[in-house]
Amino acid sequence: MSESSRTPLSYRGAGVDIDAGDALVRAIKPVAKSTARPGVLGELGGFGGLFEIPARDYEQPVLVASTDGVGTKLKLALELDRHQTIGIDLVAMCANDIIVQGAEPLFFLDYLAAARLDVPIATRVIQGIAEGCRLAGMALIGGETAEMPGLYSGADYDLAGFAVGIVERTKIIDGSAIGANDVLVGIASSGPHANGFSLIRKILERSRTPLDTPFAGTTLGDALLTPTRIYCRSLLMLLQAQAPLGMAHITGGGLPGNVPRVLPKGVHAVIDARTWRRPAIFDWVQEHGNIEDDEMYRTFNCGIGMVLVVRDGDEAATIQVLRESGETAFVIGHTEAHSADKQMIILR
Repeated sequence: MSESSRTPLSYRGAGVDIDAGDALVRAIKPVAKSTARPGVLGELGGFGGLFEIPARDYEQPVLVASTDGVGTKLKLALELDRHQTIGIDLVAMCANDIIVQGAEPLFFLDYLAAARLDVPIATRVIQGIAEGCRLAGMALIGGETAEMPGLYSGADYDLAGFAVGIVERTKIIDGSAIGANDVLVGIASSGPHANGFSLIRKILERSRTPLDTPFAGTTLGDALLTPTRIYCRSLLMLLQAQAPLGMAHITGGGLPGNVPRVLPKGVHAVIDARTWRRPAIFDWVQEHGNIEDDEMYRTFNCGIGMVLVVRDGDEAATIQVLRESGETAFVIGHTEAHSADKQMIILR
């Protein structure tokens, strides 16, 4: 037996620092506590997060769950050392998926994996997650960190999020009530959100454009890292006033890939892209990537982060509530009866 084979091994020596994980939990406990809302039981650090279902407020409560990540937008966050806003993206991708079904987001858990846990960076990430939870009205009740040397390398890390909301069964929004001649209301996005970044990074690589290039009063990197808009509080206000017939969160797949998900058979959507002004960042992406229109619309939200379907005549009141809640909203199209398979037409 060689001398090296007789040397005692440890988990730390294999690349996993349990003490660093414990230090992170201590650092983020007050951060998680700042997101508390009615229903939270216990504190961070248990084997599972505890949340009391507000069943007395519902006759037939239904839980709605969502999970997502932020994809390769993380690579830009690492390059720019901007780790706090990426946590907002993480929460947004889950919370916005919950609200479109008419559900109120309740709580959130996160998962952070890395080759080596950098406590200061991980703390900044989770501070951003907590900020996203506050924006969505959710409680951060738990999570997990994992050091996996050999699977991840260098300073890379990955994020995933898990959210749960609640809705009265009779108030679930599933699009089944949508028919012909309903109106489509679009709510503005804050930029690319967290979709299409593998293509964006390819464009940056090919064009050799530095991330600190001045752009629209800021830098290109800052514009690209603008966090995903969280629509939950605005849409909860709208749900109290007048529930839409359907709602679509515009993520991967863009307008053509997401609006049809809420349309019943026999109905398609006609969207007029001339009804809103596309943010400049999408013009930059299309120009520098020489991207065709169809590819833009199926990869990016192109300025519309959420689409609501409302009855003809309800659009003015809907837009007023949204604008009073701080959103930029406008009529972008309508629905039509259709017998063919195609469920989306975009007029340009």
